[in-house]
Amino acid sequence: MNQYLITAFDGTNENALEHRMNIRPYHLEGVKKMKEKGNFIIGGAILNDDGKMIGSTIILQFEDPQELQNWMDNEPYIQQKVWEKFEVKPFRVANM
Repeated sequence: MNQYLITAFDGTNENALEHRMNIRPYHLEGVKKMKEKGNFIIGGAILNDDGKMIGSTIILQFEDPQELQNWMDNEPYIQQKVWEKFEVKPFRVANM
């Protein structure tokens, strides 16, 4: 499987956290399905100094790049513009 590190940052307007929280149930529903299928390795929220969510980091794995693209095409945080910018990099989890 190909593994990927996704680093994403939310918008910075005054309603960004509220927008994230409104979309979060849909995002978590998708993550749950990916975990059941073995695509989700680990992930979580990036926090600011006040402990508020401002982005996400996720490690995912897919058989081929098209599956990654399908995820991006359907990820609520991308589609609903919670993430203002995001980066996808090839990654390899250490075998420890």
